Amino acid sequence: MTRHAVSPLWVVLVASLWMALAGNGALWRQFGELGLLASGGGWAFAAAMLLMIWAALAAILGLAAWRFVLKPVATLLIVATALASHFMLSYRVVIDPGMITNALQTDAHEAGALANGRLFLIVALLALLPAWLLWRQPVAYGSLKRQLWRSPATVAAALAVMLLATLACFQPLASLMRNHKEVRYLINPLNSLYAVGRVAFESHEPRDRPLLPVGADARLGAAYAGQARPPVLLLVVGETARGDHFGLNGYPRPTTPELAREGALSFGNAWSCGTSTAVSVPCMFSNLTREHLDDGPQRRENLLDVLQRAGLAVLWLDNQAGCKGVCARVPHADTSTLGCDGGECLDGAMLDGLDERIAALDPARRAKGIVLVMHQMGSHGPAYAQRSPAGLKPFQPECTSTVLSDCSAEGLVNAYDNSIAYTDHMLARAIGWLKRQPGDTAMLYVSDHGESLGENNLYLHGMPYAIAPDVQKHVAWVSWLSPGFARRNALDEACLSARRDQPVSHDHYFHSVLGLMDVQTQDYRSTLDAYAACRGGRVSQKKPVLVSAR
Repeated sequence: MTRHAVSPLWVVLVASLWMALAGNGALWRQFGELGLLASGGGWAFAAAMLLMIWAALAAILGLAAWRFVLKPVATLLIVATALASHFMLSYRVVIDPGMITNALQTDAHEAGALANGRLFLIVALLALLPAWLLWRQPVAYGSLKRQLWRSPATVAAALAVMLLATLACFQPLASLMRNHKEVRYLINPLNSLYAVGRVAFESHEPRDRPLLPVGADARLGAAYAGQARPPVLLLVVGETARGDHFGLNGYPRPTTPELAREGALSFGNAWSCGTSTAVSVPCMFSNLTREHLDDGPQRRENLLDVLQRAGLAVLWLDNQAGCKGVCARVPHADTSTLGCDGGECLDGAMLDGLDERIAALDPARRAKGIVLVMHQMGSHGPAYAQRSPAGLKPFQPECTSTVLSDCSAEGLVNAYDNSIAYTDHMLARAIGWLKRQPGDTAMLYVSDHGESLGENNLYLHGMPYAIAPDVQKHVAWVSWLSPGFARRNALDEACLSARRDQPVSHDHYFHSVLGLMDVQTQDYRSTLDAYAACRGGRVSQKKPVLVSAR
């Protein structure tokens, strides 16, 4: 049967309406939860929003309403709409530039954990079926002369409709966007188009632009004079670990028994500078505070550059999707070559062969001191059950599904807490390794961000910082100091314990590490060193400056 060819305008209008209506389930759900659909006026507002989105998409597709262009562009938008709809509906995430950056930096193993039957079903219904119908439908484009006036006319008409719809509901729209900022990141697929454009624009910075030096005057302090044993500091960058799920911080479940037996110290009031790895890890290692991290386009050196410039041996080990550029100029390795089961290693694999890795570093630097960084897989979701081995799952029953909304609240928390318990075990093993080293040793564990576990029906992380819940920003900060390392730094552990509830944040990380390793530079600020108040055995009455507001 021969299908009747239709106008490109018909394709533009139908494809735009499909995306605006069927692709915005998360937006319509939010409207319902906000009570906007409880009255006739609310339904009128929702209809005006639908018309606005429809018109905006029609304007975009109108630009592409050309032969050999329209169907590919429409298909790409429909698929993007379906994918975004799945993640917003299933995990209650929002699509903003930070989320797009996370997606671009996700490796194959992390992406595989997100693939499930619900994803395939939604993509099949929202994308594959309409795309199949689209490609089967013949389109009569007409002459080039006709296309030259029809496409601009379509765009102009769509923009006019969008403007009229906006004016018709401007007052409730302005109030909604002011009081519920997350709604703007639910408008699908306009949210994805904006986010991709923003990320592309910001990544256009020339790669050959010189780095802005940090700590150019870095040198080792008096603690190194005549030392017999070089210090070793292990920095463990945690992943997705909520501070309120650490037993050391008063969580009622025994998630950190091994760290407690090792006498580890925990700052229970610690806060991240981002809600994603892509933001938090560079921020942690920067000398800039969260509020100033985006000031200017300069590319900057970071903490590892300063430590290396001072003469220390630095090594980054990664069990995640990369170091986000932080380790670009220091020796680094990852676990991808270890051949772990399923191609994904548990974090304990970073401890295997560690002595050999360190022995391969510059001996002159090793003789001064070593800073080793381990970047965990930690509690990365949604596959929490895969973050702990079968023999170390104290909390049961455990949810093994990656569709977190299908998990019971108990099963989800059990799976997450098992991942924290495995981190506890891995950190205790790391402390055991440090105890076997000949020098003065210490460990500093700080997580990059927290996680939503169904509170207010939110899952995972990555919400814009201004509207993110505290559970995505409250992180764990744990220290273990050997007696020799504490003496070397003149640190009073009783003082540190007494200050466990004082606020700290990622803004303190750069300066705290420099202080622990006694690296002198004009870029060091003692007011942002979480340990400075307890050097010399005196309890300072001055609180550390908390620059990153929650």
